[in-house]
Amino acid sequence: MTVGTGFFKWVGTKSNTKEATENQTKQLPPYNVVLMNDDDHTYQYVIQMLQQVFGYTPERGYQLAKSVDSSGKAIIFTSHKELAELKRELVLAFGTDHRIEGCKGSMSAFIQPA
Repeated sequence: MTVGTGFFKWVGTKSNTKEATENQTKQLPPYNVVLMNDDDHTYQYVIQMLQQVFGYTPERGYQLAKSVDSSGKAIIFTSHKELAELKRELVLAFGTDHRIEGCKGSMSAFIQPA
């Protein structure tokens, strides 16, 4: 299509919608990080872990700790698979709860498609 008058002309092209759609960045499928409840960790431990690993506020950490305690598990984070795997590994490596004698290690967590 040509637009303009006199000496100056603008030439525009019509974009192909199929081509534009193919060039768009595809979203990676989401994965949930799920935290499992146990009797070896205190609310304080869970809140501290969620603050340090995920950057959650103490209030959000408490809400999630309460959810894990009452439901047995809770979705604590959702992202693409690679980041979800990294966050799960950080949870698994967080260490023991020094508030509980005999605590054997970190909490359990797994990832699943969202």
